[in-house]
Amino acid sequence: MQFYVPTDIYVEKDCVKNHAKELLAVGKCALIVTGHSSAKANGSLNDVTEVLNAGGVAYQIFDEVEENPSTDTVGKGVQIAREFGANFIIGIGGGSAIDAAKAMAILLVNPSVNVDELHKAPSHPLNHAPVVAVPTTCGTGSEATPVAIITNHKINLKKSIPHRIFPVLALVDGKYLASAKKQLIVNTAVDALAHMVESILNIHSNMLNRMCPEYGLKLWGESKEALIAAGNAAKNASGNAAPIDTQDAAQNASENDAKIDASLYEKLMYTSTIAGMSIAMTSTAVPHGMSYDLTLSKGTPHGPAVGYFLAAYVEICQKKVPADVEKVLSLLGLKNVEEFAAMLRKLIGTCTVTRELRDKFADAMKVNRSKLDLVPGGITPEEVEYIYDKSLVVE
Repeated sequence: MQFYVPTDIYVEKDCVKNHAKELLAVGKCALIVTGHSSAKANGSLNDVTEVLNAGGVAYQIFDEVEENPSTDTVGKGVQIAREFGANFIIGIGGGSAIDAAKAMAILLVNPSVNVDELHKAPSHPLNHAPVVAVPTTCGTGSEATPVAIITNHKINLKKSIPHRIFPVLALVDGKYLASAKKQLIVNTAVDALAHMVESILNIHSNMLNRMCPEYGLKLWGESKEALIAAGNAAKNASGNAAPIDTQDAAQNASENDAKIDASLYEKLMYTSTIAGMSIAMTSTAVPHGMSYDLTLSKGTPHGPAVGYFLAAYVEICQKKVPADVEKVLSLLGLKNVEEFAAMLRKLIGTCTVTRELRDKFADAMKVNRSKLDLVPGGITPEEVEYIYDKSLVVE
């Protein structure tokens, strides 16, 4: 058994300012990688730049990272970093910004690697520039993992790049959730839930690394009613019956009646980091593998895309590792898989696809050994089909 997370992680209010010394020690010239607006709105960008200005660290801001960052965006960012002379990268935002920062860190010190070859396995491990992560959403846990999910639109591919890039420093502060739209909080929290469930229902799960997801699932279970209330408030405010894509976390004016407060923000961010540590030990499993095609084809936000497949995956695993499934449900305060599925429907609704897309997704998943081989007890093609049938509404 092994437990390895080399990132120096701090989780507390005013984390960036409290640990300015650690941030300033990373380097003397930084590229700050973030999205278009949320880091400005939630105060995280200002917190970081105040520390850098006070410490005499030069920086350039690259605020063009989109949801599901592309190789084109990564290539543009790293070119700016090279021209500026950056020697470390600061990712501020959700998983998209932090994952893009990781990919840029690889390219920054490996100029011979073409950005469109990021998904190609290297002949030997590559060095990378130091990365500092300041997460502002409560889902991906990218601040505690070596994984970066990057999309290459030229070949219609979304998956993790085969390079391990742990941040050297992660500064986690729940206050940054205060300006996030409630549906964004729900969507990203579902991603964190999937990380922990997939970490336990995984062939790499063991007594040592289960400490993280088991504790995290307990915290998540304590938050579930507030998340359901938040999701309902978001749907009522938008007038939609199902969640909408709300990755811009800057405005939440009509959603303040949801039962989420400062103490819960802290708990959700803490849970997300724990969930990241969980998958750093085991990797994600089948639901994540299934989610990527859904996001590529329909633009479905990552959290819901994973969540749609989660209950059926748990149901399949119940036949193979019933004690593990019982543990997951118990930690969440749920009686059975049916309650688990009902909870997810309340949070993220349902997803409708064409028969053509459903069959295309299933055929691709049946040969995805990197995910299928992680299922405890194995999984058959028929069981893959069953998960798609249970998880998607076919029009």
